[in-house]
Amino acid sequence: MTIEKLLVANRGEIALRIMRTAREMGIQTVAIYSEADRNALHVRYADEAVYVGPAPSSESYLRADIIIDVCKQLNVDAIHPGYGFLSENANFARLVREAGLLFIGPSPESIEVMGSKLAAKAAVATYNIPMVPGTPSAITDRSEAKIISAKIGYPILIKASAGGGGKGMRVVESEADFDEQMDRAVSEAQSAFGDGSVFIEKYVTSPRHVEIQVLGDQHGNIIHLFERECSVQRRHQKVVEEAPSAILTPEIRDAMGRAAVDVARACGYYGAGTVEFIVNDKLDFYFLEMNTRLQVEHPVTEQITGVDLVKQMIYIAEGKPLAIRQEDLEIKGHAVEVRVYAEDPANNFLPDVGTLDTYVRPQGNGVRVDDGFEQGMAIPIYYDPMIAKLITYGDSREEAIQKMIRAIDEYQISGVQTTLPFCRFVMEHDAFRSGQFDTGFVSKYFTPDKLTPAPDVAESELAAVLAAYLLNNTRPNAGRTQQNGENIQVTTQKSNWKANRLR
Repeated sequence: MTIEKLLVANRGEIALRIMRTAREMGIQTVAIYSEADRNALHVRYADEAVYVGPAPSSESYLRADIIIDVCKQLNVDAIHPGYGFLSENANFARLVREAGLLFIGPSPESIEVMGSKLAAKAAVATYNIPMVPGTPSAITDRSEAKIISAKIGYPILIKASAGGGGKGMRVVESEADFDEQMDRAVSEAQSAFGDGSVFIEKYVTSPRHVEIQVLGDQHGNIIHLFERECSVQRRHQKVVEEAPSAILTPEIRDAMGRAAVDVARACGYYGAGTVEFIVNDKLDFYFLEMNTRLQVEHPVTEQITGVDLVKQMIYIAEGKPLAIRQEDLEIKGHAVEVRVYAEDPANNFLPDVGTLDTYVRPQGNGVRVDDGFEQGMAIPIYYDPMIAKLITYGDSREEAIQKMIRAIDEYQISGVQTTLPFCRFVMEHDAFRSGQFDTGFVSKYFTPDKLTPAPDVAESELAAVLAAYLLNNTRPNAGRTQQNGENIQVTTQKSNWKANRLR
């Protein structure tokens, strides 16, 4: 089946990113939007846009029934869920399939297996994939759990089976702390996921978070597209990512890639997915989980491989076999991504939503900005406060980092506090520059007093004018008339765009 019309069941930068590839492929796009996103860029970019409900996601972006009804009304062929919202909801994928639509992602069965950490471990057990020592099933007997924990050796980690994003996860340093941390983990898991099941793993000290991107088609072909290093995190959530990792040897990279392919094969996976591993200070790696969707940090993989992952996902959903073989792929250069959140790093990274009074993107060779905002727009309080993803690419890691520092300095945002100063701190820190860091980077090295204040926008504009004046009056032929460049914001809007409303 060839997809002619695609609905993107998401919002913001990822909706725009998917729509741009679809447009390149000659596919018409349909956006959905909540009341909070009525004037959003993804709404204006799409060929058609449909109102699906009030601002809270439970009343709009999570309304599977309304989304599928929109598809039927507008003769949509396929749905791309992006990430977040319904992207890893097996029931939604099943409803899409039952409605005769293509779900651009894996099968509902694969989502279900990999959606449970315990089920995922059981599925890959026959493939001899390294796993962190721990319990093979959910904990039901605390006395037995304490015996197992003592045998594994403290510290241990109590983790939610259905968890993610650090929720339902507790480090236990000794048996004396076990009951308290167990209660907290179960409570958090039940609150966040509606499932209080937890299990035990050995806590790996000085861990690094390294993940492998995989692609599989519906004909049994699976490849990996190398790794991403995602160890700089706050609250167990990623802030800085890069590809490739600064520490993997070719041998370990190959072994991790083969293990990731086996994980995908274990659940009959097709589409784009990410297999996450934890790596210790001896470069031993252990399987953590599989994310059955496109990842936020997928651009760094695209930069070093030249593969458009969204385009491949669409081809796979159409039933086409992979045209890329493992031997066709090689790492070219280095890419770094920072997530620009409306958060105040000087105040424990608490959200700082508001209006973007100033919003000027960095530009230039090797700079990519994936965003869904423009100057004057408000950042809704109802959703994740990520403003943009800033990606830089260079021939070497050092070049990519230097471009990132330059891009951060050129990124002008006022009206809200952002994580940009923190990201600059990371780029300049010796631990990051040397590659010798782990998931404890923030707790080990960062305090608010180490932040360099962002330059005042008015002062930076004045400095730019002065620099241009000096340049024009100190070079040869300075008396000739010069044309000053201006930052011009252009918003593309198709003339045939129309907004359909569903009430």
